[in-house]
Amino acid sequence: MAPPYDVLSDSDVAHYRALSPYNVVHLTRPDHDYEGAGRTFERWLDDRILEPEASSMYVHEVRFGGRVRRDLIASLRLQDYADRVVLPHERTHRGPKEDRLALLRATRVSLEPLWFLYEGKDTGVPAILDLVATRAPAVSFSGPDDTDHRLWVISDPGIHSSVHAVLEQSSLLIADGHHRYETALAYAKEAGGGPDAPSRFTLALLTEMSDPGLVVLPTHRVLKAGVAVTGGEPTGSLEETLDSLRGRVAAGAYRDHQFQVLPLEGEVGVVELHEQVIDNVLGKRSPEDFLLYTRDAAEAVRWVDEGLGTAAFFLDAPDLGQVLRLAKEGKTLPQKATYFHPKPPSGMVFDRLERDRRL
Repeated sequence: MAPPYDVLSDSDVAHYRALSPYNVVHLTRPDHDYEGAGRTFERWLDDRILEPEASSMYVHEVRFGGRVRRDLIASLRLQDYADRVVLPHERTHRGPKEDRLALLRATRVSLEPLWFLYEGKDTGVPAILDLVATRAPAVSFSGPDDTDHRLWVISDPGIHSSVHAVLEQSSLLIADGHHRYETALAYAKEAGGGPDAPSRFTLALLTEMSDPGLVVLPTHRVLKAGVAVTGGEPTGSLEETLDSLRGRVAAGAYRDHQFQVLPLEGEVGVVELHEQVIDNVLGKRSPEDFLLYTRDAAEAVRWVDEGLGTAAFFLDAPDLGQVLRLAKEGKTLPQKATYFHPKPPSGMVFDRLERDRRL
C-alpha cells in the first residue's frame, strides 16, 4: 500500500520502493517507465502476487483520530462533464494528465480508485456498508498518518443490483482525482468499444457526503512574487489569524513577519482570495507559475521567512455544501481548493481494462 501517486514526494517514492518489491508505487510512480509498469503488473499476476477476483464491490473503512469513514469501491461508468452527472470542482493542468494517460495506455489497468462524494444519507447504501462491516474483514492494515484500514468483499449480485439501482440516479462530486478522471475519459475515447467495455469505466471509491468521518482541510498558498497586500485587520500570531477565519469569508496573510486578516466579499474564501487578491497582485501572469501549496500553515510561514515566497495566504476549510452547489452550477474552483483527508490508499484493488471483458 501507499498514498495516491500525486501526494508522494520523490523521497516518499524511494521510501515505499525500498519497503517492498511489491509496493504499489512500482506501478503508480514508475519514473516514466510506463511499459515497465505494465510488465511489472503482468509479472505480479503470473507470480500470484495479485489474485484475479470475480466481479465484486468492496467496503473500505478507515479509522483515524477517533473518527471512522466507510466507503464503497466499485466500477463507475465514465460520463462527460457536460452530462452533469460527474461534477468537477477544481481546474486541471495538462502535465499530470499526459503522465497518467501514458501509464494507462501501457498498463490498461485502473490502478488507483478515484474518490467521489454522493448525497445518499437516506438511500440505504450507507446501511448496506454498515451491515457488511459487521462481518470479519478480508484484510486489515495500517496506513500513513496513523490510519487503520479494513476491507470487505461484496460478491452478492443482489447487493450489487441494489446499490446500482440507487446510485445510477445520483450525481457525483469528484473529491480527489480530477486529472485521473479526465485521463480516463481520454483513454475511453481512444480505446473505443461498446458502452459496457471496461475502458468505459474507472475504479471509484464513493463516500456519502454526510459521513461523519469525511474531513476536508484547507490548502494554504505561498506567492513567489508580487507587491505587499495592505488594508487588512492586523493579528498577532498565526494561531490568532487562523482562529479569525472561522465562519468568515476571509483569508489570512503573512509578509515581513506581520500577520493580517483580509475580509473578502462573496461566498467561498478560496475563490474570492484568487479573484480579489492574487489575480490583482499578479496581473496577467499565471497564478500556477507563482504559487506554492501546503496544508501546513506553519510551513507556509517558514517558506516566506526562508525566501521561497514573498507572502503566504491562509484559508479556512471550505464548506462542502457550497462546493457542491458551485459544481452543480458548472463553476470550478482554483486548483487545490479542497483537500479531503485521509486519502484512500493505493494498492487495495485494481481493475483490469481488458478488451474482451464486459461490465
